Amino acid sequence: MNANWIVCSVCGSKTHDRIREDTILKNYPLYCLKCKQQTLIEVQNLQVTVIKEPDAKTQSR
Repeated sequence: MNANWIVCSVCGSKTHDRIREDTILKNYPLYCLKCKQQTLIEVQNLQVTVIKEPDAKTQSR
C-alpha cells in the first residue's frame, strides 16, 4: 500500500501525518510544527485539498 507524508500548504515542509491510498479526511485541522500554522484540509485518493474558510465579517448596525 502506498503511503505519503502530508506537506504543509504554507511552508512546504513535511508534517507528522501520513496518508495512504484509502485515507479519507474531511475538515482535518493540519498543524505544521515548523511554521506554526493550522489549515483545514480534505484528503481523498492521496489528493490533499486546502479548505478556505471565509474571513469573519463585522456586523453592520
